[in-house]
Amino acid sequence: MKKKFCLITGCAGFIGGHLAEYLLKKDMVVYGIDNLSTGKKSTIDLIKKKYKNFIFFKKNINQIDSILINIKKIDYVFHFAGYGELVPSMENPIEYIENNSLNSAKLIDEIIKKKYKIKKFIYAASSTCYGLNNKKTSEKSKISLEHPYALSKYAGELFILNLGKIYNLPVISIRIFNAYGPRSRTNSSYGAVIGVFLKQKIEKFPLTIVGDGSQKRDFLYISDLCDAFYKSAVSKYKNEIFNLGFGKAKSVNYLSSLIKAKRKKYIKWRPGEPMKTEANIAKIKKFIKWKPKISLKTGINTILNDINYFKEAPLWTTKKINSALKTWNKFLK
Repeated sequence: MKKKFCLITGCAGFIGGHLAEYLLKKDMVVYGIDNLSTGKKSTIDLIKKKYKNFIFFKKNINQIDSILINIKKIDYVFHFAGYGELVPSMENPIEYIENNSLNSAKLIDEIIKKKYKIKKFIYAASSTCYGLNNKKTSEKSKISLEHPYALSKYAGELFILNLGKIYNLPVISIRIFNAYGPRSRTNSSYGAVIGVFLKQKIEKFPLTIVGDGSQKRDFLYISDLCDAFYKSAVSKYKNEIFNLGFGKAKSVNYLSSLIKAKRKKYIKWRPGEPMKTEANIAKIKKFIKWKPKISLKTGINTILNDINYFKEAPLWTTKKINSALKTWNKFLK
């Protein structure tokens, strides 16, 4: 059987790195792109050490034309590169549009120009496009863009779907809900709740729970996510949008109980936040015969077994959180 060749943008990030390993285990050749501005070099070093079929380019996605001249064949493209934090988008909306929207258009445009025989182009979209729906959302639910991050990711999705349709390139957009797992994203921006909680647990600091903690999120373990991306890529479907979550939301209070910290601190509710995000995953289950396997309890226990990974993560105190949210709170009321 001939080897398959994959291109992963943002391959040093949390999701991109795990998907690279997933595909390499299937004996595929993986070309990875990351400028390491937010992705971690340790992830690249880990993958390089374990797999020979991994070729890494340390470049920004807007330099894609200079990368593609070194690649003769691509079967599948998985596009994750871009800014992934919600809060900073309020202060840097144009940067988000450039990185998440325009660079996505540039990537697919270059792929089309080079005339690769692409079997599938998979775009990592965001469930934030559903805004404050506060209910279980299907792919047909109302779009409600509440902040620049949501706008930038949704615009990227429109670029990918539109150009794919016009130029007959098979594309799929996958709207990810709350992905988590080992090596979950932790950086200098206030964001993903699990990384914040784990660092607070390590430092014996109270978990900072927004509001009363009854808000629910749809948490999906990284191995289930990788499986869904792969099955979408090799499926017969194209020009489709899929929701991707576990399909059953859990409260932040329940999450905090699994992390088993001794203390909790309830802080002011954050405007622009839905009370519930929950994916209707009937379509992706039916189309590609996929379903999630890892419960939140099992997934969190797995992460806790390697909690030392989060030692280098920033510690978010109430004071730091309030400072980070200053612009967010000013405009989102």
